[in-house]
Amino acid sequence: MTAHEYWTTDLARLEDAVGGQVLTPGNEDYERSRRVFNAMIDRYPAVIVRCVDMTDVVHGIEFAGQHGLPVSVKGGGHSVAGSAVADAGLTLDMTAMTRIVVDPAKQVAVAEPGLTLAQFDAATAAHGLATTLGAVSMTGIAGLTLGGGLGWLNGHYGLACDNLLAVNIVTADGQLRTASAQQHEDLFWAVRGGGGNFGVVVSFTYRLHPVTTVLAGGITYPTDVAQAALSRYHELAVTSPDELSTGASVKLDEAGDPVVSVTVCWSGSSEEAEAAVRPFRELGASVSDEVRPVPYVALQQAGDAGFPAGRQHYWKSSFLRQLPAEAIETVLRHTARAPSSYTGVGFQQMTGVASRVDPAATAFAHRAEQYDFLILSQWDDPADSPANIAWTRSLFEAMQPFLEPSVYMNNLGDEGPIRVRAAYGTNYDRLAQVKATYDPDNLFRFNPNIVAAQT
Repeated sequence: MTAHEYWTTDLARLEDAVGGQVLTPGNEDYERSRRVFNAMIDRYPAVIVRCVDMTDVVHGIEFAGQHGLPVSVKGGGHSVAGSAVADAGLTLDMTAMTRIVVDPAKQVAVAEPGLTLAQFDAATAAHGLATTLGAVSMTGIAGLTLGGGLGWLNGHYGLACDNLLAVNIVTADGQLRTASAQQHEDLFWAVRGGGGNFGVVVSFTYRLHPVTTVLAGGITYPTDVAQAALSRYHELAVTSPDELSTGASVKLDEAGDPVVSVTVCWSGSSEEAEAAVRPFRELGASVSDEVRPVPYVALQQAGDAGFPAGRQHYWKSSFLRQLPAEAIETVLRHTARAPSSYTGVGFQQMTGVASRVDPAATAFAHRAEQYDFLILSQWDDPADSPANIAWTRSLFEAMQPFLEPSVYMNNLGDEGPIRVRAAYGTNYDRLAQVKATYDPDNLFRFNPNIVAAQT
């Protein structure tokens, strides 16, 4: 039998075995499945398995092993690096796996990996419950949680990974394992911040919290008070109570001038809400103030319009702990020269409960009061890529004196092994040991990849 015949025969067997779809180049569904959030990513997997259940995942991994294909996993497809799809590999497309079961009495949800934040939030909100997830509702829950999960409830309830109680995961040997505090504890530790390096999670069990209405929204300050507003914002943010999570951003207004926007989310008692957010509403003469009581799900979707499908994206990120005047001046000066009006610079606060967890308690090591400093460059025309990429790198380089060497892995592009180590920090060597146990041959390497420890 020729290699082509062998491939064709095994592919037919795979098609018969799975309940979902097996997609190959030339198929219309294949074209849709290979597309991701970042339009700069244009990759062609050898085969895509569109999974409907755990068994499909197992069949896909077995096929990949038989044919020496590396495996990528597509949940929300929102990673800026485009790691959900890989040239000449096998992609497990999980977007059809969107079941979720909420137990309101136990305040627990069991959720499949194809869910977006919007789908998850809608299901839990029906019971007056929520947990920490990201800040753009089209994001998938899977990659976000495995990388840590920074969102609007992090001060009050910790990161998404801190609220993870268990996972069901198919590892490189095709075995389904339950990882929790009682079973496969090493694997459970690793998936809470170690990304997709260890297998394919087919269900997540989350702890939920009573969250319905929050006092939240954005306040925008014009160019003439931008410096002072951002400086005062930092002074307030570092002393905020756990129930108040915040973020700030710098972007261009319609006139092309840099403005500062501050977003607040109070998830504590309604009696204390107004007093808690009032100082942030008084940073200067604002041009808009959208802070009001809103359903938590509405806050989660408030930023969606800023990230429409089809745009080119190039991001650079690191953690930032201090915000001196020189850093603010640098951001404002560079933003004024941004080549795209869609581009912005974000300061997403990690605070409260999330900042106080022992760095060794989960694989997410970066526990401190700090910001995820993120340069979010986006534009429409691929011809504009060189100018936008150059601008992003220029600002990132200018900010180096103020940035930590660490980086939030969920915002990491394809930046090389030194930056990958920075994403895992002090936990890298322990993660390498877990990698050696569950994926010694690096089947799962389309991610901020951990090299298995040598035994």
